Amino acid sequence: MASPRRSAFVPLAAGIPTARASRTALCGAPPSLTGRRVAAGAAHLGAAATLSSSAAAVGAASSSFVDGSLAVVSGAAPREGTLADAAVVAATVVMAIAPGDRVKVGVLGCTGSVGQRFLTLLEGHPWFDVVALGASARSAGKPYAEAANWKQATPIPAAFADLTVSECSPTSGAMADCAVIFSGLDSSIAGEVEEAFAAAGAAVFSNAKNHRMDEDVPILIPPVNADHVEILTAQRARRGWSTGCIVTNANCSATALTIALVPIHRAFGIKSLTVSTMQAISGAGYPGLPSMDILDNVVPLIGGEEEKMEEEALKILGGLSEAKDAFAYADVTVSAMCNRVNVLDGHTEAVSLKLVKPATPAEVIAAIEAYPSVSKDLNLPSAPAKDVVYTAVADRPQPRLDRMLGGGFTVSVGRVRGCNIADIRLVCMGHNTIVGAAGGSVLNAELCITKGLIG
Repeated sequence: MASPRRSAFVPLAAGIPTARASRTALCGAPPSLTGRRVAAGAAHLGAAATLSSSAAAVGAASSSFVDGSLAVVSGAAPREGTLADAAVVAATVVMAIAPGDRVKVGVLGCTGSVGQRFLTLLEGHPWFDVVALGASARSAGKPYAEAANWKQATPIPAAFADLTVSECSPTSGAMADCAVIFSGLDSSIAGEVEEAFAAAGAAVFSNAKNHRMDEDVPILIPPVNADHVEILTAQRARRGWSTGCIVTNANCSATALTIALVPIHRAFGIKSLTVSTMQAISGAGYPGLPSMDILDNVVPLIGGEEEKMEEEALKILGGLSEAKDAFAYADVTVSAMCNRVNVLDGHTEAVSLKLVKPATPAEVIAAIEAYPSVSKDLNLPSAPAKDVVYTAVADRPQPRLDRMLGGGFTVSVGRVRGCNIADIRLVCMGHNTIVGAAGGSVLNAELCITKGLIG
């Protein structure tokens, strides 16, 4: 039975910043969050009465994008786009006028690479308060600063250094009070632990592969498939959860790939693609590969990575059934070759595309440049100014120069040109531990907050 302790959290839209880098300055005091559960009907009436700023912003941003051939959100096949399509992307933001609690969150796998990245991104977050940290039994009971072998470029956030680490159980200490759980657990243990938290009433945002291909679990990437969050109603009904749920992000290389390709797919349709990755060593976690394996070397195998890219991309780029209870996979053939290279952060990918509707390189570039700033238009606090950008510089993107664009949340696309075998080829690059991992989960939780799905 789901825990009765939680109630829905809904942000005060008027106080929400649109870029993480300046979110504190723009937001001032944390946004008010109501502690009362808002009935679905009342929520929709409130949204209709005020016509939330996020929906209006998406419509405005999309007005230049939709030209009769571009579809902002849909399933696999390209179709005519309208402003109504763009509005589907916008989450319903319900206005709250009474002061309420901030959202209490916990981080599982807090001592690992992804867990550490979570904490750097959650420090000073305007909506989330980290109150619980979970790790293995050998770390439990220790202050975080003692338990973690900290490997980030910035110091341990002071707010978390003295927090006592607990075991990864929904009944362990402050974990019992968390409405949101961010999971950086290894896949060897993530599956059952995440299910236990969801069954206890928490919304779980997972980086692990365990539940990505479940029939009722979204692989959520807001700039690509924000509407997929709507399957959570069916997930809860099917699993008997009232407030709990599981939302996953994608494999890090699949994240950069789909964010880069969604403008092209919506505009022209993608029939097939081949992708060769050059993946950073941070994707292997810490301590990662032995130096003798990666120095002066490229390793042309990352176990299971190619299969994940080929499967996950179809679910991500697809749509939902009319009943919002099943996924319609994109009709795209994907062939991936994944390589580990001697780069610290940032996955680079060389892609060739066969399109449904013929397009010139200039038309493809125009589609990328015109694609809406979906995460920003949804008023997500961690959103970059642009989710995907095109660079005309001949030798870009490069991981060392471009991985921190948009605070690590923006995917860069360059070298768009014709292909002698397919139709279009390009290079894309994204930060694998920010937008491709912990940051992606933070965006997903922010989206669920704006949809009134937390609590």
